[in-house]
Amino acid sequence: MATQPEALPAAWEALRKGEVVVFPTDTVYGVGCDLWRPEAIERLYWAKLRPKHMAIPVLVSAPEHVAQVASELPAPFKLLVERFWPGALTLIVPRHPKVPEVLCNGGPTIAVRMPDHPVALRLIEGIGGALAATSANLSGQPPATSAAQALAQLAGRVAVILDGGECPGGVPSSIVDLVADPPLLLRQGHLSYETLREVLPGLVVSRASR
Repeated sequence: MATQPEALPAAWEALRKGEVVVFPTDTVYGVGCDLWRPEAIERLYWAKLRPKHMAIPVLVSAPEHVAQVASELPAPFKLLVERFWPGALTLIVPRHPKVPEVLCNGGPTIAVRMPDHPVALRLIEGIGGALAATSANLSGQPPATSAAQALAQLAGRVAVILDGGECPGGVPSSIVDLVADPPLLLRQGHLSYETLREVLPGLVVSRASR
């Protein structure tokens, strides 16, 4: 494990080589790779033992970088981003055709979020503003809220672990599907349904999230 900021160059180098890196965010620790390299995405799936039908989200360092991976942005996107980004809100939007299909199991949508953590934002900005990333744990296991927890699950499967201490949130992000009509709350995480409805009154709760 390596602490900040000395390890960022090593993490950037690993990502550019197609390796997988663990890093802190505002919710839980993340594990990510270069989203433009299909072989890196395959390595990320392997590192987590993640089933291929489970798409991998994208983290961005600024809202404008969503344009790299989204073909169009639904009307509520701007309102939600202005209120809740950077922060614990993941938004599902239409996937840009140039995004590798393996990232989304060939599906038409992609999940995007801007984390509220300085280490994560610097890491993502240094790799081009967008990073394929999901929670740093083996699939089906509890998400890691510290570098030590991530190491316990992913040792030998990742190239670099950035130790940023305990994650301040410890709760996964809320997920809103903006492609659905009306918009659908797929997961109630850090942000509650009531809080999200203040900006998006037409939001509906998915049965799976109840």
